[in-house]
Amino acid sequence: MIQEPTAHPVFIFALAMVIFLIAPLVMSRLRVPGIIGILVAGMVIGPNGFGLLERNETIVILGTVGLLYIIFVAGLEIDLDGFKKYRRRSVVFGLMSFFIPFVFGLCAGLLLGYPVGSSILLASLLGSHTLLGYPAASRLGIAKNRAVTTSVGGTILTDTLAMLVLAVVAGSVQGELTLMFWGQLIVSLATFSVLVIFGVPFLSKRFFRRISGGGSLDYVFVMSVMFICAFLAVLAGVEPIIGAFLAGLALNRMILENGALMNRIKFVGNALFIPFFLLSVGMLMDFRVLIENPSSLVLAGAVVAFVNAGKWLAAAAAARLYSYSASEREVMFGLTIPQAAATLAATLVGYDLGLFDVAVVNGVILMILVTCITGPLVTEHFGRKLAYAEENEPVRADQVPERILIPMANPYTMDHLLELAIILRNPLSTEPLYPMTVVEGGKENREQNIARAEKMLGHAVVYAAAADVPVHPLTRAGGNAAKRISYAMTDNRISMVVAGWDGEQSRHGGMFGNVLDDVIDTTDRQVLVSKLSHPLNLTKRIVVVIPKGFDHMSGSDEAFRTLKKLASRTSATLLVISVGEGAEKYTGILDSIKPSISVESGEAADWSDLREQFYDTFDETDLLVILSARRGTVSWHYQLERLPVYIQKTRIVSFIVLFPEEAAVDDRGTKATIVSRD
Repeated sequence: MIQEPTAHPVFIFALAMVIFLIAPLVMSRLRVPGIIGILVAGMVIGPNGFGLLERNETIVILGTVGLLYIIFVAGLEIDLDGFKKYRRRSVVFGLMSFFIPFVFGLCAGLLLGYPVGSSILLASLLGSHTLLGYPAASRLGIAKNRAVTTSVGGTILTDTLAMLVLAVVAGSVQGELTLMFWGQLIVSLATFSVLVIFGVPFLSKRFFRRISGGGSLDYVFVMSVMFICAFLAVLAGVEPIIGAFLAGLALNRMILENGALMNRIKFVGNALFIPFFLLSVGMLMDFRVLIENPSSLVLAGAVVAFVNAGKWLAAAAAARLYSYSASEREVMFGLTIPQAAATLAATLVGYDLGLFDVAVVNGVILMILVTCITGPLVTEHFGRKLAYAEENEPVRADQVPERILIPMANPYTMDHLLELAIILRNPLSTEPLYPMTVVEGGKENREQNIARAEKMLGHAVVYAAAADVPVHPLTRAGGNAAKRISYAMTDNRISMVVAGWDGEQSRHGGMFGNVLDDVIDTTDRQVLVSKLSHPLNLTKRIVVVIPKGFDHMSGSDEAFRTLKKLASRTSATLLVISVGEGAEKYTGILDSIKPSISVESGEAADWSDLREQFYDTFDETDLLVILSARRGTVSWHYQLERLPVYIQKTRIVSFIVLFPEEAAVDDRGTKATIVSRD
């Protein structure tokens, strides 16, 4: 240890952490993406620079984990409904993004005098790409943009084709290109795909329902799934990144977009593993070989020019074909330029098989370096323009900063309430959540009750912190809890209330009990009363019951946006059931609200028909959302007050009753809404 301190594990990690800290800060001063700084640092400290670190097994392992992380998070974040909607675009773009550079690379290899097999393998290198710029797109909030979705879907196709070309060329050189080879490849890929696509959701549902305890246990389970799927891909004869991406897709609907688990996954990847991948790629570069072997420069210049031309032509063709904007076109180009994972793997295999010489290896490494720098730069530059353009669309109510109040009384249900509030909260908002407890009772027990309430609020702070969500806890002491909640809403300018219900009605009638009923009646804000009995990440379908005339309610637009937000962030489909009128107008309204998700419709002639026609079709994993109304408003019906009790007798175990925001109050204290009783 004393003779070679640079080989000590503590020194390796210490140096890496300092690089991960300083390099992005320096690059930010130069207005360059931080990942470029880590790439350059890898060149400087690596074995081909000052030799402070060797690209040993530790660096390679951590770098491989970082690469899998990038692809896995892309699978988790991809908009599945958008992916289904744009799957043809992904296929078309993926084919163009592979074959246009492939043709250029094949011509370059043949013109430079390489054999046909070597030229084909070299061409496949140009066709593949690595989503190195995806973290930048995710950070800018454009991960669900149609261009990004198309690019991510196309990436899997290009990398799969590149690995198939590698397998075929390697089999041809080794004389193994037989009928058995093709049969084994097809069977192994089919078996692998079925295991991941169907097996992972099956196991994950049971884990999250029966075993999940939150915190590190959930994270370890997700990581286990990712690495097992990546290894199964290796056994199937393809690169592990294919397995990581499919694992991300399989878990996509299980991991909430703004939840604590997703925050943990991103935090660990962005802080540790992805930087190690960038560091390991930077260590590959050796400028001395380029100087000693000028032919590498010629080859590197050719492949860099051809890969940029091919990827840009593919992006331009797709943008023109599907009417994408100029910024979307350039973001697609930036995402598909970087060459790293599949390119490096195929290059090393080709070198071992004697298809590539040293000039090709070093030329490809230089291409990797150049494309890994330019790709994130282009993505970040045009991604900002794209994000700015989307943010500067006409202002909508869902873009107004919201403040969500969460009255809490039951420690066993508060996690579900916080989870719901985090899902509904705008992830770009800087506003905190407002968990609140009301302490009632006499003076003799007040201190004890306050201590119990503060303990519950402390748990809420910890839970929200895991999702990187700020919290402003509130405690109020005194009688009349409904009045205390109303005062807190006024004092803190609350825009939405997320409350829980234990399923019990008060003896005096009403809908939910005295406190909740009074809160609903005394406020004109949007109120969601929930009874959640299963984790929201297991929700497959959201069943929406809409009473007659709901579109005439003053807060209906905001209610529909809340509904669409909930469906999008739980990756659930929508079934809209309209009572007493046609459902087409409501499906049209929901379709007009971004993002695009699957919406089905049904109609019930009256409330009894709703029970007879639809109750038996409800499933345990459904989430029922009742778009309700306060008494005296245009859409109110006495059956709405009975519906929560009826619903508890069905197979649905989780439901939300949503009361929309009401119109302003006039000078006489009367709500300015149309009054009707159907």
